Amino acid sequence: QVQLVESGGGLVQPGGSLRLSCAASEFISDYYVIGWFRQAPGKEREGVSYISSTGGDTYYANSVKGRFTISRDNAKNTVYLQMNSLKPEDTAVYYCAADQDEGPFIRTLAPEYWGHGTQVTVSS
Repeated sequence: QVQLVESGGGLVQPGGSLRLSCAASEFISDYYVIGWFRQAPGKEREGVSYISSTGGDTYYANSVKGRFTISRDNAKNTVYLQMNSLKPEDTAVYYCAADQDEGPFIRTLAPEYWGHGTQVTVSS
């Protein structure tokens, strides 16, 4: 059964940090590209970051480059998104997603598998 389960969201003040985790089914964690999307109320879905199956290739949206870091630990079947210097505009529901290719993360924004999302709120 394919599963992606996010955790780590919450309320943080501007300038603070959060680390999101995505626990994946073993098959997905070994062979799939895994990444993060976010969607704020009234806004379109945005691709935030992805990491290749081996961890050798990463992508970041311009809006988060230099502040967010994606990593994966295939032994633990988990992908992490370390988010630093958070801004109010980072407030959104963050979704973990997986696909065999990188294209859906930057072209169609429609990877094959999705988690249920975790809320991140940046507010004072």
